[in-house]
Amino acid sequence: MLLQILLQAAEQSGAGLAVMGAGIGAGLAAIGAGMGIGRIGGSAMEGIARQPEAAGRIQTAMLIIAALIEAVALFAAVICLLISFKL
Repeated sequence: MLLQILLQAAEQSGAGLAVMGAGIGAGLAAIGAGMGIGRIGGSAMEGIARQPEAAGRIQTAMLIIAALIEAVALFAAVICLLISFKL
């Protein structure tokens, strides 16, 4: 059922597949960023639990890495928006 709807949307215009691909790309970027930040948070908590005296250094590194992941996800979302608006 969902595949039929997607195929009908793609047939209506030649740009349908590009827009659909841009949407899928933005979704994958968001999912990847969420998984990455979740993994960082879990690993940081585990590291702090093992070495409480290193909590400050671990937290600083965690925040820097989380910011880099968010920047890559934002870049991917912007690229997907540019693709979808170009058509």
